Amino acid sequence: MYLPRLPHRLFLLGAFLMTLAGASLAEAPYRIEVLYWSMNIPGQVAMRQGVEAAAEHINRTARARGKRGVELVGHVAGDGPAGVERQIAQMFAAVRAKPDVILVQPTDNAALAEPLRAANRAGIPVVAYDQYISGGKLAAYVTSDNRQAGYLGGEYLAALFPGVDPLRLVIVEYPLVSSTVERLNGFLDALRDYKVRYKVLKTYQAVEPESGRKAGEAILRDFPERGSIDAVFTVNDGGGLAVVDVLAHAGRDEIAVATIDGDPASVDNIRRRRLTRIDAAQFCGPLGAEALKAAYAVARGETVPKRLLIPVFPITAETLERYPGWLGPIPEAFRKPWRSDRPLWDNRPQSTP
Repeated sequence: MYLPRLPHRLFLLGAFLMTLAGASLAEAPYRIEVLYWSMNIPGQVAMRQGVEAAAEHINRTARARGKRGVELVGHVAGDGPAGVERQIAQMFAAVRAKPDVILVQPTDNAALAEPLRAANRAGIPVVAYDQYISGGKLAAYVTSDNRQAGYLGGEYLAALFPGVDPLRLVIVEYPLVSSTVERLNGFLDALRDYKVRYKVLKTYQAVEPESGRKAGEAILRDFPERGSIDAVFTVNDGGGLAVVDVLAHAGRDEIAVATIDGDPASVDNIRRRRLTRIDAAQFCGPLGAEALKAAYAVARGETVPKRLLIPVFPITAETLERYPGWLGPIPEAFRKPWRSDRPLWDNRPQSTP
């Protein structure tokens, strides 16, 4: 009588274990491979803080509701050509790891095209933030409104130099990533729209402190005479702060600098009237947070905007007290206190379905 009952008991035990396994699987967090660019550029560090703060919030909420949270597996590429090559290898490795989503801050627009296509072939969704990837298909893209950032700088210089003909301009650019290209395009568009005649004396490349220092030293060698430059536009504070430091130490305080990012050191330069006149600041924390929210939504199979633009804030001597810092929150809309054909600063993110 005992033996016939044994298979039934084993069946019940097996069913119970399968139920536990299914419950465990349902509660497992979504695994997100996160590819960061640099930990030497403070704005990017703040973006990472936004990513990780959003992960903590998602996990607290998920635990309270009995839902799946997220597990972040982070990798840092580093600066320069070596960082680009390292991130290519990191992204191929992430594809082999088969996560639920890859979240990446690209070091180069073109270099990650092939690993992105590899992710597409493997059916792994990829969300990019801060920079775009040219080639392949992204599930979502979250970035600052970089054209707006450049435009604000050009608009402010147009108000600062009325009647100057031509405006003698030096540009410190970085043509390898989408954000900095869009910033320069926005800057030049503003000068055109405000009918500012300008002459680009020379262009240099910089995106982080060492290349910024070299660019600043080259500017002094090429234009040693005081009064030979009206303004300098730098595409980010990562390199631009070093440019300002070199020029300031040389006593070239006649130069007006327009830059982008909102680094606290750059904000202090504006406060001290130390060359920098406007810094179109990113909300780095909210940007990182929105990127992770998009990745989480994609992992859950939800529909997300293909592109989300986070507004940037024009920090000047007149607006300094309105700016809350990289981690936000994004302030209320306000009227710009300088001549502008678009007098209202709009605080709303812009999305593309």
